[in-house]
Amino acid sequence: MNPTTAAAGTDPFVHPALFYRGQDDYLAGTVPFIRQGLDGGEPVAVSVPGPNLELLRAALGKDAERVRLLDMTVEGRNPGRIIPGVLRAFADAHPAQRVRIIGEPIWAERSELEYPACAQHEALINPAFTGREVTILCPYDVTRLDARALTDAEATHPLLIDSTGERISAGYDPDRIINGYNTPLPDPAPTGPAAYTTLDAVTGDAVSLAEARAMARGQAMRAGLTDDRVGDVELVVAELLANSVDHGGGQGRLSVWTETGSLVCEVRDTGRLTDPLAGRRPASAGQLRGRGLLLINHLADLVRLHTGPQGTTVRACFATA
Repeated sequence: MNPTTAAAGTDPFVHPALFYRGQDDYLAGTVPFIRQGLDGGEPVAVSVPGPNLELLRAALGKDAERVRLLDMTVEGRNPGRIIPGVLRAFADAHPAQRVRIIGEPIWAERSELEYPACAQHEALINPAFTGREVTILCPYDVTRLDARALTDAEATHPLLIDSTGERISAGYDPDRIINGYNTPLPDPAPTGPAAYTTLDAVTGDAVSLAEARAMARGQAMRAGLTDDRVGDVELVVAELLANSVDHGGGQGRLSVWTETGSLVCEVRDTGRLTDPLAGRRPASAGQLRGRGLLLINHLADLVRLHTGPQGTTVRACFATA
């Protein structure tokens, strides 16, 4: 099987899903893909959950030294970070060559809160890489993932691979996933020492911004975050409010609370986000504006977003355990 060329059509970008059952099936679908790339002189990167990463490292032997190996549970903890921080970072480092990447962003331990962001990420890979000389193979464990994840994979990948071979996905419809998971976020469920607090901030006002940062800092400290993470929370809150200045009518409502395992910072405003790839493109050299959501994606452990005619809500979550 060579998904680099099979069913590629006129677009050089190829994005297959690999449906696997168990370790042997996983290795049969991934190791030849990696070695074909290495034999053809293509740069290869692999970002998968830790146990699968070690499985591949052992199977590749010395060839593992020629592959960029990344633990997806670290690099892709926030799905919004994967396109700019993993996929584009690797592909953009090799602009004159076709590259191969294995990316496994969805695994059984992903939470119900994380899953919609994961599915949207898989759908957004397609517009992010259209026209690029890139192949991104995405493994799915059919023995541990639920039917929803497998059905969504058929919608986000134009090419499907399993032990029987390759086939075109009859259910390919990435826009259905992008729009279908753009739903109102679940109600806050505050717990723990950092009580639910809100602040109506006139976001262009220095006093309001200072109050917002102070509120976020206090909540982060009470939640037990380290000094470095407290600083990240302050910066994320400032960027969220700056986005409201530029795109949300000049003011927003900041809420900060702790839920089980997370500190959550939310900003609601009346703007509407129309670019689904906002925050997922790497910053260009010398770019001074338009980096807020990108920075938020890099700093937070999870970012959830809902946008519509009534406004936009962005939640940035930071692990407290």
